[in-house]
Amino acid sequence: MDQKKNRHDLSRRDFLKIVGISTAATGVALTGCDSRRNAVSGDRMAQTEVPKDRMTYRTNPKQGQRVSLLGYGCMRWPTLPAPDGTGNVIDQQAVNELVDYALDHGVTYFDTAPVYIQGWSEKSTGMALKRHPRERYQIATKLSNFSNHTRENSIAMYRQSFKDLQVDYIDYYLLHAIGNGGIQTFRARYVDNGMIDFLRQEREAGRIRNLGFSFHGTQPVFDEVLAMHDQVHWDFVQIQLNYVDWRHASTGNVNAEYLYAELDKRQIPAIVMEPLLGGRLSRVPEHIVTRLKHRRPEQSVASWAFRFAGSYPRVLTVLSGMTYLEHLQDNLRTYSPLEPLTEEEKEFLFETAELMMQYPTIPCNDCQYCMPCPYGIDIPGILLHYNKCVNEGNLVTSSQDEHYRQARRAFLVGYDRSVPRLRQASHCIGCRQCVIHCPQSIDIPHELHRIDHFVEQLKQGTL
Repeated sequence: MDQKKNRHDLSRRDFLKIVGISTAATGVALTGCDSRRNAVSGDRMAQTEVPKDRMTYRTNPKQGQRVSLLGYGCMRWPTLPAPDGTGNVIDQQAVNELVDYALDHGVTYFDTAPVYIQGWSEKSTGMALKRHPRERYQIATKLSNFSNHTRENSIAMYRQSFKDLQVDYIDYYLLHAIGNGGIQTFRARYVDNGMIDFLRQEREAGRIRNLGFSFHGTQPVFDEVLAMHDQVHWDFVQIQLNYVDWRHASTGNVNAEYLYAELDKRQIPAIVMEPLLGGRLSRVPEHIVTRLKHRRPEQSVASWAFRFAGSYPRVLTVLSGMTYLEHLQDNLRTYSPLEPLTEEEKEFLFETAELMMQYPTIPCNDCQYCMPCPYGIDIPGILLHYNKCVNEGNLVTSSQDEHYRQARRAFLVGYDRSVPRLRQASHCIGCRQCVIHCPQSIDIPHELHRIDHFVEQLKQGTL
């Protein structure tokens, strides 16, 4: 009884006093936009019982530590309106309940970063996990020194993570999103300022148990950083891996087939991020839903992507940003235990990826790295609404299209509902501050202007 009470001893009211997220920075993801809330299109998640004590585990070869194949990504914790009406705040009670449920069903790995949820994810995650014995979970966090990579600031950020997470050691510490900006940026962030040497010393002292990096970028950067393995001894590497990116990575990124093979050669464990491509592999076109459901009618569309990511033996854990309990439950069913894909099923998914490449969706993963926009534009909300309409067949090319009226209404009404008018694409001035932060290398102003032009054509009836 006392342990259960301690789990909830920090009330929602108490947390609201200390955690806040500005309105300009939250975006539609923090206000319940349907395009993000509904993780599946034309799909019902399995309603079977969520198994306990059946989680699939992988073993860290360095320490022999068991790690749950399902890892909890803490980038998308649930939020609620702030009491003063100025924006949104993390719903700590909901976070506590999700963490409790995940731990009770075998999840051990929790991944956060100083920059997630406007800087509050580490604190919220630390509060939820602190209520449990330290040996029950592993914490991963990152050195997110994007804007200020001086040695002093980098060390201060590193030490602040310990305070916010309320721990005296970090299980998995990452150099965050290397590759953006090329090899010169990597060297400035981690080599020239001596931070790699500093972090190696911290690993030697036991305050870091495993040292690695997360990667978004080009192959030359990946190859050069991976070649440092002989000196640094990377304990793991976090890569973007899913059945589309396996052979069809977006411009500016590297196919997961290559990334995984290079890690496998060196026997370096892989952490998987974006197994659903920011949700796009659960919000797929209806004919893809039908294709997947025909093979496994009782399983969710998302389960195919998670089975794919988990079927590679060098994968230590697969991260998922599970905002809602039903998403957590669905992923728990998939990995409790994992039914690895057969070679025939892998080929089936590769064929599915080829079909999906015929649809012109924008490779936005809703990571929010482009936010906040200095002009208040809800960049991810706009791009996700566009993708949703593509998948649902509501992106018409001419007023002569058979379903033009229905599709026009669906796009325009959904746009206004998803994105407040003052935050729509028409307000983009093309400053390009967002572009340098996008791990998918999207030309965001170009896409916003293209979408705005399409919206105006729909409004004026000139398509």
